[in-house]
Amino acid sequence: MSTVSPRILLLTPPLTQLNTPYPATAYIKGFLGGRGYQVTQADMGLQLVLRLFSVEGLKQVFAEIEAGDFDLSDNAKRMLRLQNRYLSTITPVVRFLQNKDLTLAPRICHGRFLPEASRFDNVADLETAFGTMGLTDQARHLATLYLEDLADLIKETVGPHFGFSRYAEKLALSATSFEPLHQALAAAPNLLDRLLLEELDALMARVQPDVVGFTVPFPGNLYGALRLAKRIKETSPATRTIMGGGYPNTELRTIQEPRFFDYIDYLTLDDGEGPWLRLLSAISCQLSAVSSHAEITNQIEEANGYQLPATSLKQLQRTFHRNNWGEVEYINHPHPDVPHHEVGTPDYSDLPLTEYLSVLEVLNPMHRLWSDGRWNKLTVAHGCYWKRCSFCDVTLDYISRYETAPSTLLVDRIEQIIQQTGQTGFHFVDEAAPPLALRDLAVELLKRRVAITWWGNIRFEKTFSPDLCRLLAASGCIAISGGLEVASDRLLALMEKGVTIAQVARVTDGFTQAGIMVHAYLMYGFPTQTAQETVDSLEVVRQLFAAGVVQSGYWHRFSMTAHSPVGKNPAKYQVAAIGPEPEGFAWNDLWHDDPLGTDHEAFGSGLAKSLYNYLHGVNLDEPLSFWFDFKTPRPTTPRHLVQHALQAPEKPDFAKQNQRLFWLGNVPELRIEQGKKAPRAILTCYEQAEDFEVKTPEGTGRWLHQLLTQLSHDYDTKVLLKEAAASFPAGEGSFDAFLQSPAWQLLREKGLLLI
Repeated sequence: MSTVSPRILLLTPPLTQLNTPYPATAYIKGFLGGRGYQVTQADMGLQLVLRLFSVEGLKQVFAEIEAGDFDLSDNAKRMLRLQNRYLSTITPVVRFLQNKDLTLAPRICHGRFLPEASRFDNVADLETAFGTMGLTDQARHLATLYLEDLADLIKETVGPHFGFSRYAEKLALSATSFEPLHQALAAAPNLLDRLLLEELDALMARVQPDVVGFTVPFPGNLYGALRLAKRIKETSPATRTIMGGGYPNTELRTIQEPRFFDYIDYLTLDDGEGPWLRLLSAISCQLSAVSSHAEITNQIEEANGYQLPATSLKQLQRTFHRNNWGEVEYINHPHPDVPHHEVGTPDYSDLPLTEYLSVLEVLNPMHRLWSDGRWNKLTVAHGCYWKRCSFCDVTLDYISRYETAPSTLLVDRIEQIIQQTGQTGFHFVDEAAPPLALRDLAVELLKRRVAITWWGNIRFEKTFSPDLCRLLAASGCIAISGGLEVASDRLLALMEKGVTIAQVARVTDGFTQAGIMVHAYLMYGFPTQTAQETVDSLEVVRQLFAAGVVQSGYWHRFSMTAHSPVGKNPAKYQVAAIGPEPEGFAWNDLWHDDPLGTDHEAFGSGLAKSLYNYLHGVNLDEPLSFWFDFKTPRPTTPRHLVQHALQAPEKPDFAKQNQRLFWLGNVPELRIEQGKKAPRAILTCYEQAEDFEVKTPEGTGRWLHQLLTQLSHDYDTKVLLKEAAASFPAGEGSFDAFLQSPAWQLLREKGLLLI
């Protein structure tokens, strides 16, 4: 009997991002497609947004508002009066944000083209916020405000759950009980739900899948996934539904709620590749054993739910299901995990990449990268190589299992994705990309002359030397983000961050000097943090911005999670978990009492306000008390802490004997000229922006020319500094003295790196 391969449909429910696909379905499609499965994927969030923000979609919105009994705000009433203007502008605005008609920018900026509601109240601050940004960028921001006005109207009336990066998020946040979601799903679909379900119906009719998989990376995706799954159960009961993603991986690890499985047949944890292989193997066997689709449907109706045979169930990996007794059961046969180097290349085919919207909603330059532009998302390594931070979910697989892939394989994947998508922008979505893996990736990119633009997340560790930062910039790196968290050495040690403030200052300076934007994740409210430490942390942040070594940042309030070291052992951090009580559904965010800490809530507004100003170089000299409407202690942080850290001498080159030489330049031209006493060598280096000359004695010049020629052509042979020293010509003085010569220093300045 031949095995029937199930048709698979992978869905990203609303909403994640407007500018680029969330990568989960592309990863699973690439993995399963490489094993011969027929896979289709769709971004239901994008489909909903494009359906809603169209002439027909807005007509339905305005008609339902006018027919309904809504208590409208003055802002909403104004928008209703301007509905004809919205209907005449929505199509060109969406096309503009899709980069299909950039000639609209002057009209948006200067032509009174867009109807304006409450989101435009602060538009006069644009020049302060953005400086002399280009016309297209300014128009993109105004067009984003226009869409957000419409989103506000929808949320106030026909779609209370709507949000551009979330959909019914509040129903899933800290949802220890399934009851609120159950009630929302039992209610009649609202207008947005109906539009979403119409998109699903057309997709199901076209694909006719045997299996539908949902990725739920965030709380704001859960309601949409369950609403879609409910429709599938109503219209195609033989279709199996599977859910995985970041939200289940962190929130649903202890699920005991049977009603959840009215919608989802199988809930998988952690990396999806292994669980999907086991499920599809069992489903394929089941499909092969059943003679017709109708027979499967009859089995479902008779059994009140589809069940795999007991022998197949035992082989499942990291999977929840509801058994024949109506109980939630977790099955995890000890199959080995799929190694990181075997997960394959993400497959973005059948996603409409030209339909995504590049919005410019926030004034933070790093946040702009998340919302503007089409970025291919890729992972350098699985998990985190550090995995010690006490606030992080280090006990979970997505952080705890650290694996790398060879740089050659990563660049193979990059080249495949570029060929498939036509896009050369990459966002490396690691928890913390390993510095040595990034080094090898950069070398391989330069070796193959693969030109990409990339950014990602790192730890501010000392391995990121100024030379490594320059190498990463040469390979296409434009920005990095990293966790400074609480800028207090006591708290950094308590967090087990493995960094110090001085170290962070030097690393961020290295990135900045290389032309790479630096974004700092900042945290307040960590256990035992005092008001003094909060103010002192703000002073460090002020100094980092004043020194120009950090260009972007964001304050996060500490949250205690069940899977972090703090959540596992709160007494060690002198806090107490006080709730919530588990009720069989989500379980991750914990309430806690911090008797030794300060009133953290009071600091939030002032920290955000100060950072907004520091981002734009404003009010950096104001006393820190200026940002708070209550009395705060004076900072005890030394006034020049960051400056002193930046002035610390770097290790001299002669102490870097085991580091590799890498030349960013081209092969120099060598000529020998007669000097007054002896011939001298002149190396002329022709570079992108300038030419320069290096003058040395003849023997040294010939040696340098040979060395730089080798480094320009041979990326596979690693030439260490000590190996170069061994070949330094005799009679030319000591090698250590040469390392301090003007010729060597000029080459180091122009691109001769030690990495």
